[in-house]
Amino acid sequence: MTRRPDNLDMRSMLPSKDVLHEMIDGWLAEDIGRLDITTEFLIPAETKARFVLNTRDDAVICGIGVAAEVFHRHVPECEVEILTPDGTRAGSGASLARVEGPARGLLTSERTALNLLQLMTGIATRTAEFADLVAGTGATLIDTRKTIPGYRILSKYATVVGGARNHRIRLDDGLLIKDNHIAVCGGIGAALARAKSLTPTLIKIEVECDTIDQVSEAADAGADVILLDNMDADLMREAVAIVDGRSEIEASGGITLETVREKAQSGVDYISVGRMTQSAPAADIGLDISLSN
Repeated sequence: MTRRPDNLDMRSMLPSKDVLHEMIDGWLAEDIGRLDITTEFLIPAETKARFVLNTRDDAVICGIGVAAEVFHRHVPECEVEILTPDGTRAGSGASLARVEGPARGLLTSERTALNLLQLMTGIATRTAEFADLVAGTGATLIDTRKTIPGYRILSKYATVVGGARNHRIRLDDGLLIKDNHIAVCGGIGAALARAKSLTPTLIKIEVECDTIDQVSEAADAGADVILLDNMDADLMREAVAIVDGRSEIEASGGITLETVREKAQSGVDYISVGRMTQSAPAADIGLDISLSN
């Protein structure tokens, strides 16, 4: 197992404990309903158990602390020992944590904890695949707002654990003029002029461009960042030459593991990938009974 080197304490990105507990309470209530009838009927109240969280995939682990909070929230007296911290590249069969305490509560909260851990680890693992391919190209891998509603901050945290940087987290984080904004405003020039008159000076203004003509217009009008939407690598290289350093350039749209490196090598500054959060497969992680003392 290897740990991704990073001086940043990424855990600071997660919600505060109070906010996270509110979220966990909602998730548990959604899953449990009135009571877990299977566990309540089958498991005596005094039964204790020891479990191990194991990964069945090669994965970049993410969300182990969140999973631990789920168990602690539902079973305050339980003990969780984290063996594999977030950011670790773990091989199939690696043990991630030991969980010990009242069997009823642990079994009832198992699925909620696993769902979160599998989702976040899946995102971090897919992000790491993209990050490995972008490495050395000079481009910075960034995520998008294509996240499941209610899970955005966890998903955004997972992309950073996997080796990307965040784009906007919310709409109030930056100004991105997209195709429909341009259409309503009557063109790139008009949209940029209005944006420049109202936007605080420290906030960058980004413009989405579908064509080379739009790229030229956006650069001439003083866009801070130009987003190349669904362009192939050849068009990206042409756009980079036209901009000639006047704006930063982001590549986005339809980027896959097969195309990301060629596009990242086109000279763009950023390459954003929705697939890291929108369609990453969940990691295969299980909670297994521990028979050892």
